[in-house]
Parts: sequence; C-alpha cells; structure tokens
Amino acid sequence: MKASTNGIETNYELHGNTGPWLVLSHSLACSVRMWDPQIAEFSRRYRVLAYDTRGHGASDAPAGAYTLEQLADDLHALLAHLGIREAHYAGLSMGGMIGQTYALKYPGVFQTLTLADTTSSYPAEAAPLWVDRIKLARGQGMGPLVEPTLARWFTEPFRKSHPAVSQSIGALIRNTPVAGYAGCCEAIPTIRLTARLKEIRTPILVIVGDQDGGTPPAMAKEIHANAPGSKYVEISPAAHLSNLEQPEQFNRALDGFLKANG
Repeated sequence: MKASTNGIETNYELHGNTGPWLVLSHSLACSVRMWDPQIAEFSRRYRVLAYDTRGHGASDAPAGAYTLEQLADDLHALLAHLGIREAHYAGLSMGGMIGQTYALKYPGVFQTLTLADTTSSYPAEAAPLWVDRIKLARGQGMGPLVEPTLARWFTEPFRKSHPAVSQSIGALIRNTPVAGYAGCCEAIPTIRLTARLKEIRTPILVIVGDQDGGTPPAMAKEIHANAPGSKYVEISPAAHLSNLEQPEQFNRALDGFLKANG
C-alpha cells in the first residue's frame, strides 16, 4: 500500500489484527523485506507497520540530499495518515537513527524505542567513507556495493551457511535506487544525538551484533551509557543485520522488552 507523506509516496505494509502497534524501520539499502522474520513472529501479537524509507523499496526516491529530520517527518506523516497515535518502534542501523531523531522531535508517540545495530554519532573522520560510497553508487550503480556490503552485514560463516539470505539481501542492495542510497548517505553521517539521548523518556532497548563492524558494540554501549535506564543486549554470533543472522535471539530480546514495557 502507498500513502502520500511529506511530499512523497511511501510504501508500507500492515500485518496482524490485534494488539499494540509495532513500527519496523529498516537499514540503508534494504526494504520492508529485511524484517520478514520479525513480521512473522510479532504480527501474532501486535499490529505491525513496516515501511520503505524514502529512497528505498517501493517508496519514492527523489534526487538530492536527505536529512534525518526529513526521514522522521516522513514517518510522522505516515503515522498520521494511518491514525496511529502511539506505537512501539524498532529501527535497525539507519532505522535506529530515524527512531532517535523522531523520539526527540515528537515525544510521547513511541511507547518503547528499540535501537538495533546503530549509532547516536559518527566521528568526523568517517565522513569521507560516505562520500566515497555516494561517488561509487553515482558513478557505477549499486552493483559494486553489493559484495562489500554483505561482507560487513553478515559474518563469513553465516554467508556460507545461509546463501539464500545473503542473495536476497544482495538483491535488495542492488535494487536500491541510486538517488535514494545517495540521499540517505548524506543524512546518516550527520547524526549527533549522543548528548540528547537523556531527553528521551520512553524505555529504550539497545541491541547489537557482537561482530558488527559498521556500528560496533562500542557505539551501542555509548547509546546505552547515555540513555538512562536503557537495556543493552549483545547478540552472538552476528554482524550488522543481527535480526536476520540470529532471528531467534533478536526476537527473544525484543519480545521480552516489549512485554516488560507494554
């Protein structure tokens, strides 16, 4: 389904018929399909909203730089369109950055905030990395980004033992619109929210794969240390897409947190 939100058409899916709302927000270069194991599990007890971020999946991908605030505003417009006034939220990587931004701009909407394999800030020296990825995507398309990204997102043993998962995520990366990928790569490195995490009043769960090289445990621990009362869970063995590499561990951590704060 699609909705007009903040100047674009946003693609979204609704799953489940009962319980509180649970919003799922995916990583860079993915789509709602990244959340399939969680949709299958949580739609039995929650009404699940999964959506494609601006520039991804079947949502519009306008040219130009995006901002995290803009991505949060997209979500706010989608929730308004659907009449959702409060919801649990789980975001991974870029989705976690959108979640932090949203929780600070629109306090009181999120009942809980799950931040998986993400960060609240990047060091200045990381900026050239994002510039290089933008140049590669614009110059050669998404193809050259597939294998290096999969190598960061999954441990090598998992890639070898679960080729179908790697192939499906590889297809999502390859099919991400260049304009959407570049637009979000402009937004991601601007995050500077560590000092403001204490302003978020909703319960926070921090999840990270023990072998996540993109947003490593040190970044997750920084969020945890600066978000009073937050809970920290490390998933092992897992790299960046911990929800796919270890879905049972991920689901168990999220389920326990939601039940404790329902």
